[in-house]
Amino acid sequence: MHVDGLIFRTKEVLDACAVPLYLLRGRPPWSAGYYTTKKRVVTDAIDGKAVQVGRPLPDGFGVGVDERAVEFPWVFDRLSRISSLGRMLDAGSTLNHDYVLDRAPVRDAKLTLMTLAPEKKCYWYRGYSYVFGDFRGTDFRDGAFDTIVSISTLEHVGLDNTLLYTSDRAKAETDKYGFRDAIREFKRILAPNGQCLITVPFGKYENFGWFHLFDRQMLDILIQEFAPSACELEFFRYKRSGWQRASEQEVVDASAFDPHSGRGRLDDLAGCARAIVCIQLTK
Repeated sequence: MHVDGLIFRTKEVLDACAVPLYLLRGRPPWSAGYYTTKKRVVTDAIDGKAVQVGRPLPDGFGVGVDERAVEFPWVFDRLSRISSLGRMLDAGSTLNHDYVLDRAPVRDAKLTLMTLAPEKKCYWYRGYSYVFGDFRGTDFRDGAFDTIVSISTLEHVGLDNTLLYTSDRAKAETDKYGFRDAIREFKRILAPNGQCLITVPFGKYENFGWFHLFDRQMLDILIQEFAPSACELEFFRYKRSGWQRASEQEVVDASAFDPHSGRGRLDDLAGCARAIVCIQLTK
């Protein structure tokens, strides 16, 4: 086993051992035991189809877990309704976890994962392709993909990506609307009638430096730049009792917690965003 892989596996084992203490301490976000708990919530939600179009989420769903608790099962539900995924791009490499890649229909997709820089963990040996670069100007040909998935990624485009994603100081930006070029590029590289699945944190606009919350104006710009033939939106909110479906009006003032700076911390155990919008765009 590669050294990085061994280190990663050791961390996973130690985190799993810490789960009882994590629960005893009241589930503090991002503490020891959090990763294992989050993984269980996500896999149970995907396998149990907890997030389905138009249906309420289970009571107490995802308490103390960040927005991936909803985003991953939402994406899997939407993908399962597409007759053929064809060539699929993960714009942001958010699917790059073995417990996600192991599950159909992602498991069987002709998948390319793209992000700014190489990550410590990757699964090229399973036949997936990894590409590194900026979504705002890719080398892919027109109509290269039949499906594009971008989970909690566009809120970073145009901001300071040197905290987590790259050491390239050119990517320490302050462009609130940098996502516009990424959306145009998504449309260019998507085949006719292709599907684009996007999630972003939503609420009252706030810039945390390395990500920001989308408000309605930004959401409108995103949709207008893509100019879809069809568009579906679903909103979800987080409270101390867990994640639930919401109307747009219920989340327009939602906030977020930045786990790196501590900004926005409340006693609700939010892992990061307190609301998200999930978007399906048809070219």
